[in-house]
Amino acid sequence: MTKINKGHSFHIPVMGLSFTLDSPIKVAKYGISSVMSIVDDVIVEKMNEYYSNKFELPFKSISNKVEDFRAKRITSYLNTVDTIVKAKFENLKHSFDEKHSEFDKYMEMLPDFSELKQSFTKTFKHNKIKEEVHNWIEENLKLGSIDVNIMTKLDKPNFKGNEKLPNEFNDAHAALRGFANSNLESSIILSAGMNPRLYSYFEEFEDFFPNKKGELKKKIILKVSDYRSAIIQGKFLAKKGLWVSEYRIESGLNCGGHAFASDGYLMGPILEEFKTNKEDLKSEVSQILTAALESKGKIVPTEKMNLNITVQGGVGNSKEHNFLLDNYNVDSIGWGTPFLLVPEATTVEPATMDVLIKAKEEDLYLSNVSPLGVPFNSVRGSSNEIIKNAKIAEGKPGSPCPKKFLALSMDEKGKPICLASKKLQTQKIEELKLEGLSTEDYTKKYKAITDKTCLCEGLANSSLIAYGIERKGQDQGVAICPGPNMAYYTKKVSLKDMVDHIYGKNNIIEVTNRPNLFIKELTMYVDYFSNKVTELSDSLNKKNEKYLTTFQTNLNDGISYYQDLFSSTKNYFETSNEVLLKELERIKNELFEIEVPTLVKA
Repeated sequence: MTKINKGHSFHIPVMGLSFTLDSPIKVAKYGISSVMSIVDDVIVEKMNEYYSNKFELPFKSISNKVEDFRAKRITSYLNTVDTIVKAKFENLKHSFDEKHSEFDKYMEMLPDFSELKQSFTKTFKHNKIKEEVHNWIEENLKLGSIDVNIMTKLDKPNFKGNEKLPNEFNDAHAALRGFANSNLESSIILSAGMNPRLYSYFEEFEDFFPNKKGELKKKIILKVSDYRSAIIQGKFLAKKGLWVSEYRIESGLNCGGHAFASDGYLMGPILEEFKTNKEDLKSEVSQILTAALESKGKIVPTEKMNLNITVQGGVGNSKEHNFLLDNYNVDSIGWGTPFLLVPEATTVEPATMDVLIKAKEEDLYLSNVSPLGVPFNSVRGSSNEIIKNAKIAEGKPGSPCPKKFLALSMDEKGKPICLASKKLQTQKIEELKLEGLSTEDYTKKYKAITDKTCLCEGLANSSLIAYGIERKGQDQGVAICPGPNMAYYTKKVSLKDMVDHIYGKNNIIEVTNRPNLFIKELTMYVDYFSNKVTELSDSLNKKNEKYLTTFQTNLNDGISYYQDLFSSTKNYFETSNEVLLKELERIKNELFEIEVPTLVKA
């Protein structure tokens, strides 16, 4: 019997610290891949205890007094998730004989074009001999991947008393070790840019090196914003004998969480470049990999390594989904924000769920609340925002900062400190009072200081509230970071309804004002560019002038690309090409009206 593997064409990306922390437990048995954040070992430990008790598994708490407690907590939770998911999957496989079984749900949710679904239908169209069906299920049904995410920037050094610990005890290093030592055979997604020291640390773990067939127990996925970034990082890792199995392209602005805006590069042109150069990328990096493995005395694969290209950010209906699959030959598409309204897939407590359901376009915005200093997708009315504003009104801004995962600044003693911490905000406000500023300038700078909020607690609290898990310390509420797409989803939905929406079997969008994903991203970039022109005009230098000029050129190139695309293809989208071309012309004129400042030449 031929083995068939092709199942779903979407995945659920990481969201916050807790919103997808137990997603694999919920959806992996249906062949749906999802990503967990392993930044926060505190909530990881609490979720480990919760799920161990729920499924009657042995649990031993790991104190923060234990050496390497962070990595050990992460390993333990990942092993717990792995155990639960595999048990659920075995139950699903054996439910074939039952009416309305989990197996039926697995098969029903697959797209009609799925090779797996077509194979089952064809093989057992007339005859479902029990033994043969079970053999086919064992041979072909697959779990969704239980993947993890590390933000490479969150690699804060740690201390024992006043003694700084070695680099391998930095936050991201320990998280990587936690994954590497786990039983999982899945992928680690590296986001937020290159961290050479962290990348080099991968060499310490054999599971990241290939066997003779080019197979990997643990794979590396890079989240990238453009082709140049992909090839630089891919080659860097290949020189260490490490293969990147997937480049995950994410829109710089039309996404959730932190927004790492590109210099005006748009999704369509970026995907086109990957499509054109994929084989060259694979060939170039493979040669470097082979030479590195030989020099290290490692196994050199005799078969070609597999390389996937995936994309995520702003996709909202089946026509967009199918266009990205067909036109750019991508292997999977990430659907994040809409899944926040699917309790069978993610964990959002009721109050925040209500905020998401009611959110309109004007409620979703890029804020400056992140202590990382990177624009952060926010929604008005979150409990985290309400609590933060109340503390500011009381003249008591800032957080106690118990976790310090975002403490990337240093205090006067050389210890990590967070921009959202009460200690640092109080200090900065006192310094501000001595500057003798006008009321307007003081207010502006005061807001910049107090805008920063505690995301370590805010992005983790939803699961704790939802499951009734004890929370200690000052309440920071729930911070949530949906993408702009949230405005067009207006109700809680079942997992099957969401999956059917992705594959065009139904439509859960009830509003009529949702823009095309390419147009939405372009509009956001033009707005972002306009704000950057205003921001940099008063402090213009050669570097800023070049940045703005390049940004505008890239946007114009992107518009030209879309004009060609919509002129030379059939109507793929909900909106006709004629309307899309008119939208492009309007945006092009808007961009033309933005005057880039130039330095006056002497």
